[in-house]
Amino acid sequence: MPDRVRAAHERNGPRMNANEWLAAYAEKLGVEPPTAEQFSTLLDVAGEAAHSSERVAAPAATWLVAMAGVDPDIALNLAREVAANADG
Repeated sequence: MPDRVRAAHERNGPRMNANEWLAAYAEKLGVEPPTAEQFSTLLDVAGEAAHSSERVAAPAATWLVAMAGVDPDIALNLAREVAANADG
C-alpha cells in the first residue's frame, strides 16, 4: 500500500467493514455473500493453509474452495487433512 494511501486509511479508517465490502463485491459478482458461518469456516480454511505452508496459500485456498464448489465445512476438513500430512 503506498504511503499516502496508508496514511489516509489510518487517519480516516476503512470506508467499509468486511461484511459491507463482501456484500458489495458479491452483488457485483452476481452471487450471495457468505453467511457468518461460511465466512468463519472460510477463514479457518485460510488459516490452515497459511499455518501449514506459506501465508500466500490462504487466499488461493479459499479460491480453490469456490472453484471446486465444495461446501466450506467439507473444504475445512480436507484442509485439515492436508495440514496434518504437512506436519509429518
